[in-house]
Amino acid sequence: MNWDWSAVADFTPRFWDGLLVTLQVLVLGSLIAFTLGLVWAAGFRAGSRLVRWPVHVVTEFIRTTPLLVQLFFLFFVLPEWGVQFSALTTGTLAIGLHYSTYTAQVYRAGIDAVPAGQWEAATALSLPAHRTWLTVILPQALRRIAPALGNYVIAMLKDTPLLAGISVLEMLQQSRLESAETFQYTEPLTVVGVAFVLIAYPASLLVRTLERRLAH
Repeated sequence: MNWDWSAVADFTPRFWDGLLVTLQVLVLGSLIAFTLGLVWAAGFRAGSRLVRWPVHVVTEFIRTTPLLVQLFFLFFVLPEWGVQFSALTTGTLAIGLHYSTYTAQVYRAGIDAVPAGQWEAATALSLPAHRTWLTVILPQALRRIAPALGNYVIAMLKDTPLLAGISVLEMLQQSRLESAETFQYTEPLTVVGVAFVLIAYPASLLVRTLERRLAH
């Protein structure tokens, strides 16, 4: 087996296109996961069981169902009910929704770790609920959970190749298309593998550094 640098050069334009899509899915999916996860976490603490019970059921169902199954359901089944999105939008929503159930548990643990005295102090000061959450509880909780949220960003990055199953042209799908046309599999797949390492490893180091800083 000989390494062919010309195959790498030929794949480069497709690689950059795939990298852009991968990063787009990662950023938007993370925003969905972090935002919706906070909504789920607030639902866990709702005073009414009519809110808490559906939130528990929905999040547990999503969390225990494989992401690939959810992708196929959103992409192939929902259109039969008149709900249809592009492959890229579907993939981004699926990843964000799936990981929101994990970030919800992280938020929940961080909120539960805030001392009860902080809640009591906010009540004693007659702070409205939104100020209690935004200025007292969440800033303290986020310090505790930021590293865990960072780890889920890395996990989302590693799951983006699943979107190839619904024809999203991320890095893996671009390498598969290139290989199908040129019958050269080693170079495109190796480039994609190295790209994932170059993105994920520095991100993991950043998460570890953040964890050490927040621990002091």
